[in-house]
Amino acid sequence: MITTELLTELQAMLSPERVIEGDKNHPLGNSGIVKVYPQTEEEIASILKFANDNGKTVNVEGNGTKKGFGGLTESADILLSLSNYKGIVEHVVGDMTLTVKAGTNFKELQEYLTQFKQKISLDPYCPESATIGGIIAANDSGPKRLGYGSSRDVVIGLRIVYPDGKVIRSGGRVVKNVAGYDMNKLFIGSMGTLGVVSEVTVKLRPLPKYESLNLVLFPQGNMDEIKAFATKLLDSTMEPVTLELLSPSLSERLIGQRCYTIAVGLEDVETSVRYQENFIQSIQPALSELKVLSQQEAQSFWNQFYSLSPNSSTDSTQASLKIGVVNMDVTHVIKASHLLSDSHNLEVEANGGLGHGLCQINLSGSKDDILSAIQQTRELSTKLGGYTVINHLPFALRQEVDTWGKKPSHFFLLEGIKSKVDPNRVLNPKRFVGGI
Repeated sequence: MITTELLTELQAMLSPERVIEGDKNHPLGNSGIVKVYPQTEEEIASILKFANDNGKTVNVEGNGTKKGFGGLTESADILLSLSNYKGIVEHVVGDMTLTVKAGTNFKELQEYLTQFKQKISLDPYCPESATIGGIIAANDSGPKRLGYGSSRDVVIGLRIVYPDGKVIRSGGRVVKNVAGYDMNKLFIGSMGTLGVVSEVTVKLRPLPKYESLNLVLFPQGNMDEIKAFATKLLDSTMEPVTLELLSPSLSERLIGQRCYTIAVGLEDVETSVRYQENFIQSIQPALSELKVLSQQEAQSFWNQFYSLSPNSSTDSTQASLKIGVVNMDVTHVIKASHLLSDSHNLEVEANGGLGHGLCQINLSGSKDDILSAIQQTRELSTKLGGYTVINHLPFALRQEVDTWGKKPSHFFLLEGIKSKVDPNRVLNPKRFVGGI
């Protein structure tokens, strides 16, 4: 009865074919009794205002690639899908800025920008399915964060629909926009708990003239050698866009050799890339091996790499962890993750940035082994002065382990902002830190 009434009320606001019964028992949770597909900002605002006025809750998604990221509510009343709310609003080629609707597919954007020799300097996982709004809401990034930065460095403006239906704008559409507080950072990474991102303005980056990938293999697995090589490279004048340590299992998956491997990505004019390749060869440890992948080979490597992260379409016994530590402590995290495969009977693939300190560990196996591995990894990251966040986990397992870990000391600020912006707890309930 409740579903029928809700369907009827929402179909009066949107065309009937864009309001359907939702999959409220999805194994990853974060679903809705009724699923709606708005196509305009006005429709998004009217749906949120309806929910706010009538005591309904709303989950928000793009294409669902972050469905297993956080959330202690299996199903809200309404699942607001932005998959039909897409398109380019404005592209100023000369200023190198782009404004797009939040549901726009990331890979399609990059393909469009190729004709102008430009790109968005972000490298999210699952780029074929991920939307720009979801990437911003989760502050998703990959190994190229070393050279590119994160969403907080790329986004210069947002349009946000508040839970009461009001639309606000933060930032602007020009790069030199420095007046007042940078409100963009409040919404980036907030998991859609403060407002629905409707439009995103980003600054663009020229396509590199040339790129290559230098794979330094360490068959002996000597972590001191790995650290020494990474330190030399970071202390030099070289400018790699990635300096990523791959676990033996991930290295085997990507290049067919089971050993610790450092992936050094280079992007610039060809003469600069060649110069940096020669430098890497000159500081290469004696017992290591070096493989250089040219432009097409490098792009193929990264395409395969970004497709490996668990998402809404993968098996329910998979988990993905994001660990943040001081950059050289990445070696401890990746080594410990490698040992998990034997101690917990798991399939484990891991990588970590020796320049930025962020790691990803993908786990596949039984429920109990995954939960134990998460606990062990969290203990290690805490000991190293870092943190562990669970980027993907089935809903049933999220009831048994906290996605975010301990509440941060500034939690009272987050809670205060949520109470002010969304007092009725309409948006993405219990999706963020501390059950916000």
